[in-house]
Amino acid sequence: MKLFMLMGGGLLFTSIAGKSFIYFYRGVKNKNLFVKAAKVGRYHLGGFEPDMTRREASLILGVRESSQEKKILDAHKKLMMRNHPDVGGSAYISTKINEAKEMLMKGK
Repeated sequence: MKLFMLMGGGLLFTSIAGKSFIYFYRGVKNKNLFVKAAKVGRYHLGGFEPDMTRREASLILGVRESSQEKKILDAHKKLMMRNHPDVGGSAYISTKINEAKEMLMKGK
């Protein structure tokens, strides 16, 4: 039993070290070494830009800038069901979600 636990711990350590090495290697390759080289995941750091861009809108809705209309509307509906002021969500956040939908739907 202890052998299996040691093997599992070794595999976990190896996978985390391997992923960290990959991020470190990418940092060296891109000459961007000191910018979170050993991070575990990629997340939007938060905050909103003064004027919404298509990139920010796609980050808010969690879709690509070039997504189809149906995918944009589905993502908007899902977020609004969770963040609508009538169900205890923030009016500001729901406004930003609506603004993001309108921004991405402009070119459709």
